Amino acid sequence: MPTLVHTGKTGEQGERDALLAFLEAQRGALRRAVLGLTDEQAASRPSASELSLSGLVKHALGCEDNWVQTTLMGRPPARKRDESNWHEDFQLVGDETVAGVLEEYEAVARQTEETILGLPDLEGSVPLPEAPWFPAGMRVNARWVLLHLIEEAARHAGHADIIRESLDGKTSYVLIAEESGKAF
Repeated sequence: MPTLVHTGKTGEQGERDALLAFLEAQRGALRRAVLGLTDEQAASRPSASELSLSGLVKHALGCEDNWVQTTLMGRPPARKRDESNWHEDFQLVGDETVAGVLEEYEAVARQTEETILGLPDLEGSVPLPEAPWFPAGMRVNARWVLLHLIEEAARHAGHADIIRESLDGKTSYVLIAEESGKAF
């Protein structure tokens, strides 16, 4: 991650604010990866991998919504998931566009922040859903969920860096400069 996460105005930050700021920094890296690309470019797969930039952003928004709203809060997911078409979590389908997925990602980010800031603390635990890849009976708290989301977004931001550089040679530093309107 080539940017520094900002602290509060006083230079100090509570744990909740820090976790949300680190998550937002990773979201920013994913958003920047599609900066200036067409839907076709963002959907392309320039390597042996099945991953595309638009698919990574779509997957990240679905993961965040699922972990915070469904697992942590017990609410229905904003995006219905069909396990038989799991691969569609990683690609734009139907009338989906990069702009639409980015807009949805922003909405999920706002909802995550509101949810986390509205919790009395980060301690209350919830069970993980049943899945072959989760230990039976494991419980997690909001802190764990935020750390997991940071890990997930950072992993995919790294994938996105490689894919973007493969598409047009632009590195994250160049994209940061472009986003801010400055020359690199």
